[in-house]
Amino acid sequence: MKHLDHFYIDGRFVPARDRPQRVVINPATEEPAGSIAMGTAKDVDTAVVAARKAFGTYGCSTREERLEMLRRVLALFDERAEEFAQLTTLEMGAPITFARQAQIAGSRAHIADTIRILEHYEFERLAGRTLLAFEPVGVCALITPWNFPVLQIVTKVMPALATGCTIVLKPSEYAPISPMLFAEVLHDACVPPGVFNLINGDGATVGEALSSHPDVDMVSFTGSTRAGVQVAKNAADTVKRVHQELGGNSANIVMPDVDLELAVTRGVLGAYRNAGQSCTAPTRMLVPRQLHEEAIGIAKQAAESVVIGDVNDEATMLGPVMNERQFERVNSLIESAVQEGAILVTGGPGRPSSLNRGFFVKPTVFGHVTKGMTVAREEMFGPVVSLIPYDSIDEAIEIANDTPYGLAAYLQSKDLGAAKRVASKLRAGQVMINHPAWDASAPFGGFKQSGNGRECGEFGFEAFLEVKAIGGLHEG
Repeated sequence: MKHLDHFYIDGRFVPARDRPQRVVINPATEEPAGSIAMGTAKDVDTAVVAARKAFGTYGCSTREERLEMLRRVLALFDERAEEFAQLTTLEMGAPITFARQAQIAGSRAHIADTIRILEHYEFERLAGRTLLAFEPVGVCALITPWNFPVLQIVTKVMPALATGCTIVLKPSEYAPISPMLFAEVLHDACVPPGVFNLINGDGATVGEALSSHPDVDMVSFTGSTRAGVQVAKNAADTVKRVHQELGGNSANIVMPDVDLELAVTRGVLGAYRNAGQSCTAPTRMLVPRQLHEEAIGIAKQAAESVVIGDVNDEATMLGPVMNERQFERVNSLIESAVQEGAILVTGGPGRPSSLNRGFFVKPTVFGHVTKGMTVAREEMFGPVVSLIPYDSIDEAIEIANDTPYGLAAYLQSKDLGAAKRVASKLRAGQVMINHPAWDASAPFGGFKQSGNGRECGEFGFEAFLEVKAIGGLHEG
């Protein structure tokens, strides 16, 4: 049991035993994993004051000073990598192999990539006769989700620190244990007091206080589109910068020339990654009509090969969804698909028969799904794949774009030229052709209601910079 009866403010772990306590549930066992103190608007004020004061000095720090600090962070993160992985498994049920190889290894890659960018970034450059100075935005409120509890923090905190910003972080109240360990890493790395602050709490209290706070210069939010809209409304009165990475409903277009078994198997397993709890999950698989029945059989075999169960077993591939509410939501969407006429290929509502506890959802495949069905319209966030037949590439593109979201899309084809032409017509922030190797420096973000702004790589770095134009220094 991890009892987090404290916050991290102004370089200290501040006791908060008098605050309301919230139990953190292990979704694999439905048993308590720990508890946290829930912050208030007053706690937010205290943290923002500390961040504002620290910005006066830290905002003027040198590149070399920040690099030295971030290298200490990376070294300490590496020392505690296994602890991070174990806590991720404890608080969100990620299978331990996935926690190590994706959740934590991915986080490490983002830290290293931020260091790489900072080493070479030009904070001053000449454009004609005007000097462009890239300066830190200021005090940043960072609000992060539960599905990648450390990685999503790293993709915001590291570029903010690298650019000279100061931070108040609100991690998800559903997965707050590993974020506090990250605060310990920053503390041990001697991040100056007030530069990084952490307040646990919920969106209605801490999130709202942060996004509306007049002394916060920027809000970076990752979560649902519904919550993102509210964050933007809260921020509007003070005209602060708002970056959002929101929901998704990604299409995976299987083109007619593919190795069908490889493409469908990869697509199904990719959709089940992190129990389907990824906003980029390729949940809508678009297959040529003449290959649809064959694809159904392949998808069934792939889904039934997935090892589900003990999240501490290195062979386990699929863990639970995050909580009871998510379990009920995913099962409700599965039931709606059956009622609306989709063909249930494998899986279905309810917990797998081999398990008697935990928020586990059966690996599910639907065939003969149409674009108007609820399961094809809503963000799933569970281990469910819907196979949708199409008659032409133009129709596949139309179906793929027929969604309010635009975070990611996938293409499977042997003809890279054709795939590139299709990719140019997809309204999505990332298009992945033939499941390429993950790139930590690729900009991440969406079109339409999937948000605005970008994280990761140089674009994510520049999200935390303002541009100042200085004239008169270079007259020609």
